[in-house]
Amino acid sequence: MKISQVVGPRTSAIVAADDPVPGAAQVLVEVVACGVCTSDLGPWLTHDGVRPPVRLGHEMVGRVVAAGRDAGRWAAGELVTGLGGDGFATLAVMDANAVLPVPAGIEPAHAIGEPVADLEEALSRTGVRAGDRVAVVGLGFMGQGLVQLAKRHAPGLLVGVDPDPARRERALALGADLVFAPDELPAEYRTDTGRTTDARLAIVLEATGSTGGLATAGSLVRPFGTLCVVGYHHTGDAMMDMDLWYKAVTVVNGFCPDRTRLMAAMREALDLIGGRRFSYQPLITHRFGLDGVDEAFRTMRAAGPDFVKGVVLL
Repeated sequence: MKISQVVGPRTSAIVAADDPVPGAAQVLVEVVACGVCTSDLGPWLTHDGVRPPVRLGHEMVGRVVAAGRDAGRWAAGELVTGLGGDGFATLAVMDANAVLPVPAGIEPAHAIGEPVADLEEALSRTGVRAGDRVAVVGLGFMGQGLVQLAKRHAPGLLVGVDPDPARRERALALGADLVFAPDELPAEYRTDTGRTTDARLAIVLEATGSTGGLATAGSLVRPFGTLCVVGYHHTGDAMMDMDLWYKAVTVVNGFCPDRTRLMAAMREALDLIGGRRFSYQPLITHRFGLDGVDEAFRTMRAAGPDFVKGVVLL
């Protein structure tokens, strides 16, 4: 098989490797598509060229080639998606209990299960109900996905917040009722202005991964509301805003370390995709070949106005 691996800072190389052999409870898949995830940027940026190569890619869709003896429910030729790793490759091994079938009629690049499962699982713990006033802060890939997922709960108001006008326009097209730049938010939405109004927001979904974005999200949550931190915060400087404590806000960690919960959320999310109630089509904006992994990371890091998410196609 062929696999792309990081061999130095911002540098990948395609190498030949032995075909992986599935274990008893695994399936071997021919990778068809693999999403490019922000969480892989760090290893790509910081590899020193001395350590062993790093293999990335975990948002996979693949066609089953072979199944282990305890994975007999999966037949060769079935198109699946799920939780895996080393996905920037022509072949990959996945645990049989961590894959699900791709809905019929859905393009593989529009059926990547892992990212939307993360979002759906996080949203499920916010207690969002019909009529709730909801905001999504940060309208990149995760935020645009959250707009779609939140909209199906029939919120009384769905607000999108992002400094980028192109992202704000995209959120409106996906179902947001109103959009604002952070510095243009009406005073009645913010709880740090001292004003008490019925316009305040019951649930705020933070998807920026930045300390400033987290602060903006916290300022929007009404007393006894819910703040769900979905953004990927690995900078180490995201401070706790004690105003959230004084407002008795429930803070939900949007990350889920439990594979069973993620697979349950993935099943729900794939049903939504199959029913055309969630779509990757407006989110997958850039496509790359296996030889374009570095370009994919550079494009994601630059995040121009036309970019939402990239995917590697094989």
